[in-house]
This record gives sequence, C-alpha cells and structure tokens, in this order.
Amino acid sequence: MPCYGGHGKVAQLLTPLLLKRAWTVTSVIRTQEQVPTIKKLGQGGDIKGKLNVLVRSLEDVKSEGDARRVIEDAGKDGGKGVDYVVWSAGAGGKGGPERTYAIDRDAAIHFIHASASIPSITRFLMVSYLASRRAKPSWWSDEEWKAAEHVNNEVLPTYYKAKIAADEELYRVSRGSKSLVGINLRPGTLTLEPAGKVELGKTKGSRGDVGRETVAVVADKLLAKEGVRNSWIDLLDGEEDVDEAVERVVREGVDAAEGEPVYEE
Repeated sequence: MPCYGGHGKVAQLLTPLLLKRAWTVTSVIRTQEQVPTIKKLGQGGDIKGKLNVLVRSLEDVKSEGDARRVIEDAGKDGGKGVDYVVWSAGAGGKGGPERTYAIDRDAAIHFIHASASIPSITRFLMVSYLASRRAKPSWWSDEEWKAAEHVNNEVLPTYYKAKIAADEELYRVSRGSKSLVGINLRPGTLTLEPAGKVELGKTKGSRGDVGRETVAVVADKLLAKEGVRNSWIDLLDGEEDVDEAVERVVREGVDAAEGEPVYEE
C-alpha cells in the first residue's frame, strides 16, 4: 500500500506497524534527502513486510490522472499493485494558503477519485482532525461546538476549508463506490506521548489531546479490521483499550459524520 506524507511523524510511526503485518508498504515522500530516514523504518527483527520508497511531489498532482500515475508507480514498487491507501500528507502550514489548498484539498481529492477508479483499492484511510465538520453534532455541548468553530474560523481557517472539503469528498466517493471504503480518522491535538487508551468514535467534546503514536496504532488496527465501513472516526486519549474500542466502533457501525450535510445527502 502507498502511504502518502510518509515522512510525517504519524506516518513514520505507522509504517513499521504495517510492516510487522507482513504487508508491503510504499512510503511516498517529497525529497530524496528524506530517503535514508524512511529506509530505517524497514529495519528490525520484527519487520516481516517489504518497504519501498517513492519520491514524488504532491504539489505536482493537478488532476486525477496525475494521482493515478503516482498510485500506479507505488504499485510497481510493491510488485502487486495497490490495495489500501493511507493519506497522512499535508502542507503543514508551510508555503501559505495556496500550498495548503494544493495538497490538503486538491491533491487529496485527486487521490480519492483515482483510488476509487482502481478496483483493487478497497480502503482509503485519511488522517484529518477532530473539529473538521460543518454542523454541531448532537453529542457535543454548545460550548464544545463554539470551541470547534473558533479553531475552524479564527485559528486555522485555511486548513479547515481544505480538510473539510477532502473529508466530505472521501465520504461521498466511498458511499457511491462498490469497492472503496473511506476511513476518516480524526484525532484531537497531537502530542508526543506514548500510545495509550482511547476515546474513539464519537468523542464527548471537540477538544483534547492524543499521542501521535496512538493515532498510528489506531490507524493500523482499523486498516486490518474486517467489517470497517465508510465513516468518520474521532479520536482522543481516553479510558478504553484500543483493541476493544476498534472492535466496538466497527461492530456498532459508529459514524461521527452523523448530523453533517454530507451524511444527510
């Protein structure tokens, strides 16, 4: 599977977990200078899979066709085509609004459509963020929704507009696809804390922390879990074991997109 944004902190934590499953992973990164760092992720006695590295600039992806060619290149590195896609890429606030829209919105959407057009691809996991939504969910208080709106409209307005567009498109495309399942994983404020217990699915509020390592562990579990459906899955540090939380969310079909315009379409 290709992992876009492979040099990011979450992706670097996720890649070894996927390799331990004996899966083939192609880490898609921006520059040749990042290659040695990524290759180290494929080393270790418990690594059973194969790690490939593909250097491509996502800023150069201007169409679905461009995205499809990158996916196909990633499949060639793996030797067997592509079955799952992980999108953990983003501008990271660098380069101004234009770059954020180019990567977090436009390239992401091109890759979503390209993935849906390839029958072998059955899962697309996108890492978004907890407050990325247009409507107040019924399980949040007015205070929690006000805090989310503050982040979206005053703190990170460009990032919000880019991410919500990509989140909604993944939901729409996956809902209309016979083969592609869209998994939208939506963590709170990211920290460097080690992996721990979680609040997963529909969180009580719009604010809170979660370790990057926890995000990686949950992403790994969701990708490997049978029966996962097209859904938004919110994530914070909490009190439930990860395995139990993932089992519950998948079993109950929890979808935090409930109440959103895209959910009602």
